[in-house]
Amino acid sequence: MTSAITVVPANLADWGEVEKVFGTRGPASWCWCQRYKLRPRESFGSFPAEERAHRLREQIDPGDPAAERTAGLLARLDGEPVGWCAVEPRPAYHGMVRNQKVPWQGRDEGPEDPGVWAVTCFVTRAGYRKRGVATALLHAAVGHARGHGAHALEDYPITTTKVILEELHVGTVGMFEAAGFREVSHPTLRRVVMRLDL
Repeated sequence: MTSAITVVPANLADWGEVEKVFGTRGPASWCWCQRYKLRPRESFGSFPAEERAHRLREQIDPGDPAAERTAGLLARLDGEPVGWCAVEPRPAYHGMVRNQKVPWQGRDEGPEDPGVWAVTCFVTRAGYRKRGVATALLHAAVGHARGHGAHALEDYPITTTKVILEELHVGTVGMFEAAGFREVSHPTLRRVVMRLDL
């Protein structure tokens, strides 16, 4: 059931809520949605989790309703922070635009179009999974991107659920298909590019 789930842009949430969702252990607590934002000549292991958290905090402007743009959405279930979704214009993901095989292999489209937005990550707190949190976040991401002028929204899900939990942060094909996305390329055996024209 998603009736009790509400989703807000992360700048309308408190930083403490974001920290609660990312937690203190597990992949989210050390990634902080920075994998696709690496700067030139920067490796993921070259800076600590605290620095990644600091960068995310700067990217979302928590508690600032006047912020023009934020790096994602926060989900609450009955007022409790339970989920996160990273969604921004595709060029904001510097590392992905610069050197990732997914999503560029087999495509002619230029990566720098700010009108194409991308959903790159979902986090659902332990104890709140399988309650529709990611689905609610995805539907909100569509509306959020559309409301900020996007003409398309992309994502890069994994093709199977037979994976370790850490790999499911990108979502599954079925989840995106149910929301109306279509496959536009299949760059690796286990990852596809899906797109919704807005």
